[in-house]
Amino acid sequence: MVDLMGKKYYFFALSALIIIAGIVAYIVNGGMVLDIQFQGGTILEIQMKDGNFDPRKAEDIVKNTVGKIATAQKSETYDSSGKNPKVYLLTINIANKQGSLTGDEQTKLVEALRKEFDIPADAQMNVNNVAPFIGTELLSKGLQGVFWASVLIILYMWWRFQVMSGLSAGVTAILALLHDALIMLSIYAIFRVPVNDAFIAAVLTVIGYSMNDTIIIYDRIRENSNLLKKTPIAELVNRSIIQTLSRSINTVVTVEICMITVYAFAAYYNITSIMDFTLPLIVGITSGCYSSIFIASPLWVMWKESRAKKKVASKSAKA
Repeated sequence: MVDLMGKKYYFFALSALIIIAGIVAYIVNGGMVLDIQFQGGTILEIQMKDGNFDPRKAEDIVKNTVGKIATAQKSETYDSSGKNPKVYLLTINIANKQGSLTGDEQTKLVEALRKEFDIPADAQMNVNNVAPFIGTELLSKGLQGVFWASVLIILYMWWRFQVMSGLSAGVTAILALLHDALIMLSIYAIFRVPVNDAFIAAVLTVIGYSMNDTIIIYDRIRENSNLLKKTPIAELVNRSIIQTLSRSINTVVTVEICMITVYAFAAYYNITSIMDFTLPLIVGITSGCYSSIFIASPLWVMWKESRAKKKVASKSAKA
């Protein structure tokens, strides 16, 4: 049997390496890249003459023209007048810490877009300036949701896993969830992926998935605690993980195949909203499976062994 508990520090080191890389990227890049909801900026919507255009070119034009990071996507709608039943739209989100684009910047950008995409002079165009307060409120509510979810998880784990000293089980499970959030943030910082409202939703989704995986392992530990009462705690947990390992891996592989397929489809058709949601899920679900096996369980073993050593030391002192 593979001694996973004996290799726990290697698993901790791998997680620490990714998180440290994320911290370095955060410092070097001057913080996280925030999408327009959290940073404010300008939304430009332009009617195109047909659907034969690449939104990625628009992102490059924004960067080269006004020096801003933008996300662009293509969409279709229908004209209620019936003259032009299908209308193709190019939507560009330009996040900007300094505020919305100036009039000169907007004019310069529109001229560059007209030249590149041969946009008709009479094409409809909408320019909206976005204030960051909406995203700030959303971020605040999302963090509150994460906090209260964590409190409820600790209380539930405390009650359900009393045979495992429920409080320690709950706290180590929350530490694993914190690990998942940090890994997701680190990947976003390293690859300069804009953080938006979809990221908050994905974090809450990953919390549920990761916790479910952790509970499966904890359930097996609880069952084995009643069957193998004389087995050392590290060996008992190691055996429990091995017994549930194939289930955990098969589940995460199945989910990841679905997520990667959806992401590839969205990337091919440049459906930004789906890409924004599936990318953090791909990272978070992988991290959630990893943390349930290699973070939460070893931390619980370390907690129990530490408590046991303290009890022995206390008895020796009294004697």
